[in-house]
Amino acid sequence: MKAEYYRYLLKFKRPSGTSRGVLYEKETFILEISENERKGTGECAIFRGLSYDDRPDYEEKLKWLCENIQADYQFLKEELKDFPSIWFGYEQALLNLTHGGDLYFPSEFTEGKSSMMINGLIWMGDIGYMEEQIQEKLKEGFHCIKLKIGVDWESEHKILQKLREKFSHSQLELRVDANGGFSQVEAKKVLQQLADLNIHSIEQPIKSGDWNSMAELCASTPTPIALDEELIGVIHHSEKHRLLEKINPQFIILKPSLIGGFAGSDEWIALADQISIGWWITSALESNIGLNAIAQYTFTKNNTMPQGLGTGGLFTNNFQSALELKGDQIFFKNK
Repeated sequence: MKAEYYRYLLKFKRPSGTSRGVLYEKETFILEISENERKGTGECAIFRGLSYDDRPDYEEKLKWLCENIQADYQFLKEELKDFPSIWFGYEQALLNLTHGGDLYFPSEFTEGKSSMMINGLIWMGDIGYMEEQIQEKLKEGFHCIKLKIGVDWESEHKILQKLREKFSHSQLELRVDANGGFSQVEAKKVLQQLADLNIHSIEQPIKSGDWNSMAELCASTPTPIALDEELIGVIHHSEKHRLLEKINPQFIILKPSLIGGFAGSDEWIALADQISIGWWITSALESNIGLNAIAQYTFTKNNTMPQGLGTGGLFTNNFQSALELKGDQIFFKNK
């Protein structure tokens, strides 16, 4: 068994705004494992400025993995525990090596017999741009829309009010993602304003790391809270359990490339299910390689909520995709 990797720079079609700034490009690494005449491909989808493994020795660790690719699975898992995106790429490449083609998790989804509902994502920007995106998603037939908020709440609130005037919560599910953009004092006010509009949930209303403040918000919030960045860097099973018990959120958001791949996601899901915390799965600006693997994995989890899967359409130089979007349903193009 041999392995090699290469760096790939994804270019955004249009600068994409978040509360952490505007994104113009997205760095990623493609890992290829070969054995005899078979090849498996995975994506080590590091997210600079957000990933736990955004550190100077990242490529050094990737090289180490390639040099030690024949080592025991459990040994590699322990060695890569602080490099969740590298482990994520390794998992994908092994699965693809086993199943071939574009397959990672064969199922009715990859057979073209079933699909999944996803939410439409609205990126931050000026009011005109955000409203333009919303109109496009509604025209495409989305029944669940997620808006990035936390930059200009007054304007963002007005957009949500306009949407709710036109569509009841039974017609259109609205989610918001603050990416930690509010202070705790601001968050309390915002949570009530969101409840008045029947907003489904808010992701990460305050910055991660303050478990006491987040627990206080979750205990009294009129709008369900979903933890997102809060999960990043929480490696050990006991610490994951302690976080969920302490904060007791209404939901958690699972981004495999940021939380230890499929193994890490499975662990979070099992813990959340034990204490009746809801969850859904979200991609995190992976290329179509990682996105395809996440979509296939997500289907196997049998979660009927709209999932936060991207469509691969943000980049000018993405890889060919096996995924196809029809309305708000994502399909696998079975060849």
